[in-house]
Amino acid sequence: MPDNNEFVTSKALLKKLKTVKTIPAVAIRVTQMIEDENSTFHDFEEVIKLDPTLVMRVLRHVNSPFYALRTKVTSIAEAVSYIGIDNIRNLIVIDALKTLFITEGSEELFSRTRLWMHSVAVGICSQMISERIFGKKGENAFLSGILHDIGLILEDQAVPDEFYKVCKAYRSASKKSITLSERLVLETDHTFTGLVFAKEWHLPSDIQDGIKRHHDIFTDVDPMSIPAVIQIANYLVSRIGYNVFIDIKEELSQPLLVHMKDNITAYKLLASDLPDFIQIAEKIFCLEEEDSFD
Repeated sequence: MPDNNEFVTSKALLKKLKTVKTIPAVAIRVTQMIEDENSTFHDFEEVIKLDPTLVMRVLRHVNSPFYALRTKVTSIAEAVSYIGIDNIRNLIVIDALKTLFITEGSEELFSRTRLWMHSVAVGICSQMISERIFGKKGENAFLSGILHDIGLILEDQAVPDEFYKVCKAYRSASKKSITLSERLVLETDHTFTGLVFAKEWHLPSDIQDGIKRHHDIFTDVDPMSIPAVIQIANYLVSRIGYNVFIDIKEELSQPLLVHMKDNITAYKLLASDLPDFIQIAEKIFCLEEEDSFD
């Protein structure tokens, strides 16, 4: 099947990567512990404390304006208590991810910094949609949103010359489809590459599903599913300038357009609040580590 061929190709592509750091062992352990109902807050604290640098960064994030806590958090146990272990996991994964985006190549066709800001915006918007529109926990939607285009940066690192050809073909195509441009050059696309990476990181299946299916053209879909939420978020953030590729807007499947029209008042309110939330997130999730929130 084509899916199997692309899956194999993506695995081969990832093997070429020499500079990408894998997710820290502590993050994998935390992810596994989330699935274990017998895990306690103390268990999480003991695992995370194995990496003192990570503890410092997590506490820095937790005490940022993004979470707007009334009191300063001074321990991992307090952090877990205030914001939850799913958010702690997200911070650990994001901390590992940011190293992929720091070295910037040519921005003629593709910018890693622009991709990171797009990913942050989609993550924030996905969480807002899950929580505000559907009344669900938004942590997994947030992380899936952050990771949905991770395959692009992996392709850029693993096969930069071929990826340049992808970007050039995409920008010049009359009917624009980034996944089609990727498959023509690479014989796979960033949804498969991102899926393979997420599997290697042992991330939850719904996050993997969001990464794999966010570009699907849906004829029938549950709007509250993570792939649908990410596609809506992609659509919204691209219309306020957070595109991966300049001047190229994301499209939306027809059932999701209908869903948005049916809930237009709620989405208008969300859209009006979105820029402020993204600006706060840009500060805490920026690629530079020097800012202080004390």
